[in-house]
Amino acid sequence: MTTTFGSLSRVPASAALPGYRLTLGPETPLKLDCGVELTPCTLAYQTYGRLNADKTNAVLVCHALTGDQYVAEVHPVTGKLGWWEMMVGPGKPIDTGRYFVICVNVLGGCMGSSGPREADPKTGKPYGLAFPIITIGDMVEAQLRVVRHLGIERLFAVTGGSMGAMQVLQWASRHPEKVFAAIPIAGAARHSAQNIAFHEVGRQAIMADPEWRGGDYANQDTSPTRGLAVARMAAHITYLSESALHRKFGRNLQDREQLSYGFEADFQVESYLRHQGITFVDRFDANSYLYITRAMDYFDLAAEHGGVLANAFRGTTCRFCLISFTSDWLFPTRESRAIVHALNAVAADVSFVEIKSDKGHDAFLLDEPEFHAVLNGFLGGSAELAGIKAP
Repeated sequence: MTTTFGSLSRVPASAALPGYRLTLGPETPLKLDCGVELTPCTLAYQTYGRLNADKTNAVLVCHALTGDQYVAEVHPVTGKLGWWEMMVGPGKPIDTGRYFVICVNVLGGCMGSSGPREADPKTGKPYGLAFPIITIGDMVEAQLRVVRHLGIERLFAVTGGSMGAMQVLQWASRHPEKVFAAIPIAGAARHSAQNIAFHEVGRQAIMADPEWRGGDYANQDTSPTRGLAVARMAAHITYLSESALHRKFGRNLQDREQLSYGFEADFQVESYLRHQGITFVDRFDANSYLYITRAMDYFDLAAEHGGVLANAFRGTTCRFCLISFTSDWLFPTRESRAIVHALNAVAADVSFVEIKSDKGHDAFLLDEPEFHAVLNGFLGGSAELAGIKAP
């Protein structure tokens, strides 16, 4: 069987996507780290649960590279359950009976927030590569605008995994007075050379696709689906551990009893990766992938503070809980420990847990009872300290 990735992305226009929108006009432009003032700027977001009377029970969930704002509901494009429905909902660790949960599609994303696939007001056509380069800091400043729009002065908690953890750390560093509890999961204070290298492979796969058209594919009625699929396949390998791959697939053949002596998907792991690529191009934009991976590459919290990570948290009043996983080689435990040491150096209130798991980086998205218990316990204890009232 020959695998095909189609010719056009089927991500719907942002106007067709359900949810809330906040548009920042010329009077309130978003000043980006690159020096550009972005206006108009639209931010798409979802909320779950109810805000209490004194607006103190808000939890901001920050999504990862390929996530979006549809945390705990059926996804409007894929029809699948939300990416963190195990964690967010009534009676779950992030209990929507107790907390008001917010998730914003990151700036540069492709599910309604301003990004390269949205229309440039100067031309009326998709920005493409004319969209300005963004950073994790820009994503956080955009989220802050949504939080203010909702009338929330201080978030009870900010949490997220992977790129979401980068956003959490940026929140705690830039706006510590606006966060009671910060929970970075499977993250790091900067992107490593190895991670930048993996991202570059993905970007080059996209840009090598002839349908990329110099980033102008949206205006030429085509899409670099093959390049984007390969980028997803390469990245997905980094989200898993060797033991998880072996346990799930080993060297098992796919729908055959002997080798084909060709280049079809002989092995189950090959078929799995091809499936990951095929399904990804239906819900994600190639240029958004370029922009968001670059934002992750640029993230270096210590560099923002004279090369000393502890300076990023000096004087902080946040409560921190850092969580890592033993088999995560993309953001290994040593990265979390470095953050813990920096927080200890400034006498911050910090807890740290390394969860034993063989599921790799993606463990924070999967059924890991110990992880769920840790998050539930930290949030519950923090809520008591903060005096959070039920809505």
